[in-house]
Amino acid sequence: MNKITIIGGGNIGLSLAKGLLKSNYCQANEITITRRNLSSLAEEKELGFRVSDSNPDAIEGADFVVLAILPQQIRKVMDELAPVLKPSQTIISVVSGVSCQDIKTVLGADKVVVRAMPNTAIAIGQSMTCIATDDAPEEKVKEVSIIFESVGAVVVINEDLMTSATALCACGIAFFLRSIRAASQGGVEIGFHAHDALKMAIQTAKGAADLLLQMESHPESEIDKVTSPKGCTIAGLNEMEHNGFSSAFIKGIKLSAKKAGGLYND
Repeated sequence: MNKITIIGGGNIGLSLAKGLLKSNYCQANEITITRRNLSSLAEEKELGFRVSDSNPDAIEGADFVVLAILPQQIRKVMDELAPVLKPSQTIISVVSGVSCQDIKTVLGADKVVVRAMPNTAIAIGQSMTCIATDDAPEEKVKEVSIIFESVGAVVVINEDLMTSATALCACGIAFFLRSIRAASQGGVEIGFHAHDALKMAIQTAKGAADLLLQMESHPESEIDKVTSPKGCTIAGLNEMEHNGFSSAFIKGIKLSAKKAGGLYND
């Protein structure tokens, strides 16, 4: 079984570790998680994961090294790993805005680098993860895809689309969460208690997403089924559009993509 070291015990790193365990991809003792403050990993250690506050020591014997840190931290971490990282170890970077070439410039041109962009739904095995590389062997990309397929859905894309994937999938989960929050607030304004309105908004959003996934249909075809002439649904939709609903959503995604592309240099 493959051994995995996750550099960075933040939200994504911990969610990946727990998701891989939950899906039976590997055992807890086959995953090492690093963090500067080991007391923050007490719960993970109790679950059987290996923990370390030394990045160079933690990658010894690992088949996959996952970089799950902030763009502002990656240069320092790569400088630590460069002397001990072996060409046989596959580097998986989930760091926004950092290219495979950026990583190879520090770690060496002989290293295998695959980028992955999951979102926080990885914690429940429902991530949408995009994967890309510059020139990693096809079998390595397949192996990384299998890792992330165990915690959600995977799409392999060209590397020049990774900042776009960050905006649409990683940032995007916050956009959909905010729309659910707005729906629940609307529910309160028309008479529901807050907890009931939130439950109703969540389930309605989940139903809409599952409808598209299971029916393999387009949003507009499903919208057509619930809009009747002079009806209340089309009135509400048009009012939202008059106030810029779709335009605001699209502009938000575009701005997030622009910001994601500059995180490493910022």
